[in-house]
Amino acid sequence: MAKRRPSGDGMVRKREDGRWEGRIVVGHEQNGEPIFRYVLAKTQKELLDKLHRDLGAFQDVELTEDSRMALGEWLDRWMEDYGADTLRSYEQFIRCYIKPYLGDKIVSRVTRMDIQKLYRKLNHEGRVREHPEHGHELSDTMVLRIHAILHRCLKDAEADHVITRNPTDGAVVPKASYKPKQILTKEQMDTFLAADRNKIWRDFFYTELTTGLRRGEICGLMWQDFDEKDGTLKVLRSVNVPKAGELEIGETKTSQGRRTIRLPPSTVQRLKERKKHAVSQWIFPEPLAPEKPVRPSAAYYWMKRILKETGLPETGFHDLRHTFATLSLESGMDVKTLSAMLGHVSAATTLDIYTHVTGDMQTEAAAQIDRGLGNAVQESPAQVEQGSVEDFQPVLRKTRKPGTGCITQINDHLFEGRYSPTWPDGTKHSKCVYAHTREECEAKLKALIQQMNAERQALRDQARGVTPPDKLTKTQKKIWTYMKFHPNVTSYRAIARGTGVTRHTAAKWYEMMCGMLGVGNLK
Repeated sequence: MAKRRPSGDGMVRKREDGRWEGRIVVGHEQNGEPIFRYVLAKTQKELLDKLHRDLGAFQDVELTEDSRMALGEWLDRWMEDYGADTLRSYEQFIRCYIKPYLGDKIVSRVTRMDIQKLYRKLNHEGRVREHPEHGHELSDTMVLRIHAILHRCLKDAEADHVITRNPTDGAVVPKASYKPKQILTKEQMDTFLAADRNKIWRDFFYTELTTGLRRGEICGLMWQDFDEKDGTLKVLRSVNVPKAGELEIGETKTSQGRRTIRLPPSTVQRLKERKKHAVSQWIFPEPLAPEKPVRPSAAYYWMKRILKETGLPETGFHDLRHTFATLSLESGMDVKTLSAMLGHVSAATTLDIYTHVTGDMQTEAAAQIDRGLGNAVQESPAQVEQGSVEDFQPVLRKTRKPGTGCITQINDHLFEGRYSPTWPDGTKHSKCVYAHTREECEAKLKALIQQMNAERQALRDQARGVTPPDKLTKTQKKIWTYMKFHPNVTSYRAIARGTGVTRHTAAKWYEMMCGMLGVGNLK
């Protein structure tokens, strides 16, 4: 009779095909049933070595039954339950670059080698459409973004005991590369600010160039954020406009984006004068609708118009932010302070982006040391190579009409049709169809659009004259409205997704809404 293995040391047997198979318990389901991990090897010794490594890895971890789901399924759940608003914009990265390669792999079996192979493959053939210069190669910046999404997602999986360790830890990723920015000189700034235009935009761009706020952040400023006594400004929200349309006022890009910055005296004075004639809670309101903040697209339009009228070089709005940062560093501001003002996650981010500036500062510092020692310093102007304008070939894309959805080529044999209308309760609903050809995808998408539009119209008819009670908060009204329109939905997760709140928030107010609406509770 074979000797019984010690409890907790796993099970070992020889298969009919000659290989050795081992099994260990790595967790338990909700009903108490064990969750097994199986290991295969050619020899018994090799198998025992693998089992001992796994036993060490799973020793202090009790995996849940979610560890058996595919990575693609976990990514969907993570986007629904954990994904921040900023990360939701990366849904396309998950759909196009992660799921096709690793989506079917069991999440608890994804290894660092799998992650490394994914990055290598994306680097060499990740681009769907061939680029005239780069072929099918995906840029280092894109691979780095994909890594950031995977790292965050699998970090949450590790915290929830879905995996034992984050396989992205230790993975080799390309270094971020940033395109050179068009920085305005001090003379160009004076020309830009002196342009004859509406006072709202004169104050708007002056504030932007002296604070370096993101476009959505400066549009979302309210008078309650401005402390004229202390000369400070709180950045608490951001304004954006989805493709469908209406203004959305949400959180800042990152948690570090919620910050308090100290204003230059000239900016404080401008805002004081502006506040005397304020007719809105917004510092920069929409001219024709002061109850709303100014639209980010309007700020972009006026910036382009001013640049054209003054003959200044073409710049993007984000370049104004870079102009502020560059001038701040050149004026002697330390990187840590600048990082806090810009709302960067860390000073390392600031150093990566403005390495050219900090490099010039170091060169100048070294020259000053030499001058202090009485040594002659040879001054050499920087040589900047600029590409020919004639070599630039813009990529032209056909824009689909609003309300017709969008079609994306996933790979050489798969097309995705997507329609994301706004429901009467203010939430966005997205559905997808798939086909092997663009023509087939267009036909399926047309049918989907007709179906979803009919559902929207039915809800509009149902909702006429229905308004939530005034005593409810904004979040409670969202949940009330959604549950009113969807009485058959009883899942916290579905309600949270439909209202844009967390599952915890949906669960917190669910019972109260059930009582108010007279619907049943969760089983």
